[in-house]
Amino acid sequence: MKNAKQQFAASLKKAMEAAGYEAKPAVLEREFNLRYLGSPLTLHGVRRWLMGEVIPPDDKVQVLADWLNVGFQQLRPGVAPPREIQEKQGSWRTAIPQQELDVVDAFLALPVQQRKIVREVILAFAKAVH
Repeated sequence: MKNAKQQFAASLKKAMEAAGYEAKPAVLEREFNLRYLGSPLTLHGVRRWLMGEVIPPDDKVQVLADWLNVGFQQLRPGVAPPREIQEKQGSWRTAIPQQELDVVDAFLALPVQQRKIVREVILAFAKAVH
């Protein structure tokens, strides 16, 4: 019987291949970093996922699941996603004026690479103000 890390690696490889991607660290690094809004991961870090050495935190597993169009539990059988990941939209939308919601919705409708660029521009403006 495989341990949880090996099961995760096998599930990740299978999901990547089913989605039409080669299960290689360079592919995983590129595609994950295009979609993840946190600090970019290294080739070595994602290689450890594919080798069954570590399991990423749940927020990263959710990014992988969304990218590969699989359920969170397909990558992490028996593990429920955290509540904040399960709730796609919360009551925060009611506290924001419609004009800003339109901007958020337009941003979310952009392709992943364009969202990443827009995010960097916004962060640069915010840093310049402070």
